[in-house]
Amino acid sequence: MSALLVTAGCGRHKAWLRTVSAETYRAFLASRTGSASAPGFLQCPSWAAVKDGWRAELLGWGPETGPGAGQLNGVALVLLRQFPGTRKYFAYLPEGPVADWTDPDVDGWLGPLLHHLRTLGVFAVRIGPSPAYRRWDAAALKAATGPGQRLSDVLTCEVDPLGAAVAERLRSRGWRRCGEDGEDGDAQPRYVFRVPLAGRSADDLWSGLNQEWRRNIRRAHKSGVQVAVGSAAELPEFYRLLRITEERDGFRLGRSLAYYERQYAALNAEEPGRMKLYLARHEGEILAAHTMITVGRRVWYQTGASADHRREVRPSNALQWQMMLDAHARGAEVYDMRGIPSTLDPEDRPFGLLRWKLGTGGQAVETLGEWETPLSGTANHTLYRAFQMYLARR
Repeated sequence: MSALLVTAGCGRHKAWLRTVSAETYRAFLASRTGSASAPGFLQCPSWAAVKDGWRAELLGWGPETGPGAGQLNGVALVLLRQFPGTRKYFAYLPEGPVADWTDPDVDGWLGPLLHHLRTLGVFAVRIGPSPAYRRWDAAALKAATGPGQRLSDVLTCEVDPLGAAVAERLRSRGWRRCGEDGEDGDAQPRYVFRVPLAGRSADDLWSGLNQEWRRNIRRAHKSGVQVAVGSAAELPEFYRLLRITEERDGFRLGRSLAYYERQYAALNAEEPGRMKLYLARHEGEILAAHTMITVGRRVWYQTGASADHRREVRPSNALQWQMMLDAHARGAEVYDMRGIPSTLDPEDRPFGLLRWKLGTGGQAVETLGEWETPLSGTANHTLYRAFQMYLARR
């Protein structure tokens, strides 16, 4: 650990905060305490190498006295972006920090964190707390589809008490949930789709698929679709298919081939096999390519791409089924299919993505989303308002 030390007693107990090495940070993520916090890949040290144009800090904290004194009980990858024309920074903790959100004494670690960021010249901070807010089963959502319907209209959901408590704690400390004032909101998807794997057999996963998914997987196998894990050499082909997919489905991620090459290299340098590229071939041609990322007992399907032709052999269904089976075989507790739209209207173009993921029989999850706060001081508040206007014009 470095010599930097921040202590604060704004909660019930004093906590220290230090910059930490990537090795120390990774060791914490792999520890029992770190694993219990269910860290995501966006909080791995390697993600700093993926985000071009951002400066990064790795921070860790723990109790100063009492049980566990001097040991880490939380970490954060902080990305810093300089506001044009100033020496001030916007701090972003994507899907972080990795903290014990069940502890009501959030000031114990949040205070030192904000204090340290202020000394770096940070004027505002955005975080992404990990607790879920609401969950909907696939069956409830399929029954609720209709004109003008949205996820928030479906009352048959499970509200996570921890998520509700964390939201209230942040609001009471002046944090604002992004997107509540009508702007674009979160940088990461607020609504995601997750397939539970823990305690289920492969047969359970198969029976959880709807009839269309099972039929499509059988069709892919009968047609001779072959699924394999590729390498960095196939990333250009993945990217070519991604551009086709963006054009067909009407979205644009805005990422370059270099971005995916950098991501693949950085994540796999940190841990071999952390990021995998799955390929579906038919008659020797790659028809679909999907990326998968693993951290501990969590697995994510990150990005998918497919060709416009020979879609009748269902290469994407075959890919997803193999990825799900591989995640299950390695002991993953959840298979996270990442973002989904909030619309339940079949006439809305984005609904097709949700409909496809609903077929896996998982759950739609509303996360707590991202939260922002300007740091104390009139100048910081003024700059934060200017920053919001800057983003609105982009």
